[in-house]
Amino acid sequence: MTELSAETKMQFLFALRSKGVTDTRVLEAMEAIDRGRFVRGLFAERAYEDMPLPIACGQTISQPSVVGLMTQALEITPRDKVLEVGTGSGYQAAILSRLARRVYTVDRYRRLVREARELFETLGLVNITAILADGSFGLPDQAPFDRILVTAAAEDPPGPLLAQLRIGGIMVLPVGQSDTVQRLIRVRRTEDGFDYDELNPVRFVPLVEGLGKDG
Repeated sequence: MTELSAETKMQFLFALRSKGVTDTRVLEAMEAIDRGRFVRGLFAERAYEDMPLPIACGQTISQPSVVGLMTQALEITPRDKVLEVGTGSGYQAAILSRLARRVYTVDRYRRLVREARELFETLGLVNITAILADGSFGLPDQAPFDRILVTAAAEDPPGPLLAQLRIGGIMVLPVGQSDTVQRLIRVRRTEDGFDYDELNPVRFVPLVEGLGKDG
């Protein structure tokens, strides 16, 4: 955030802490990745407010506090291989890249994948691979993953994604129908199955199968 004023940066980080983002590594990653680079057009001036904003293809960039809480819930270590379902603007993947060894991010919109790749290259984030794919099926070729993050809401955790989570791994995702209250869920895979924790209420776009038509 070199282009930001110290005051704006301080307010941004204060808002994160006040919403419960307390993990030092997560806060440092969010300080290092300028959200303003991922918001275009009319909404660019609101990039540092704690609110979701529209992006291309009818999607949104999540509010920073939710990005922080989801990232914190993943408990990422520097050795982890992470799958993100729903690249969107690329903001979440960029933050994950500061914390993990390798990040694979998939989206159903070709335009979003292309624009995110360009941004990652510009920012020198070389440990992210962005792929055009139906995220509800994960990335079997690269499985298993240490961590999986889903940025769209499903009624239940998708079976293919659960199957691609390494034993000892963690998946964080919003669960619930798009027109009702959704909950952020953390799933831990154990030798015996899956343990579920309910975290915060959230609101995300629905997880949709198939590739999307760019708009």
